[in-house]
Amino acid sequence: MATNADADAHLDAREVEGAPFDDIVAALDELGGEDTLVLVNSFEPEPLYDVLEERGFAYEAEQIGPDEWKVYITHV
Repeated sequence: MATNADADAHLDAREVEGAPFDDIVAALDELGGEDTLVLVNSFEPEPLYDVLEERGFAYEAEQIGPDEWKVYITHV
């Protein structure tokens, strides 16, 4: 699994006002071919997984605490 040290970009969805989907998509659009985005969320963002797969991304999710998930996202 990737780590924070491997991350080229970081987005904490808990700090985004409103729905974070547009911010997530913008971060994905800026991600280079070998880059890793770490998405932090207060819950496992399962609805996002289909979108990631459709856009050609792989992901690994890890629960850090009761209200903290990290999803490591890379290009396939």
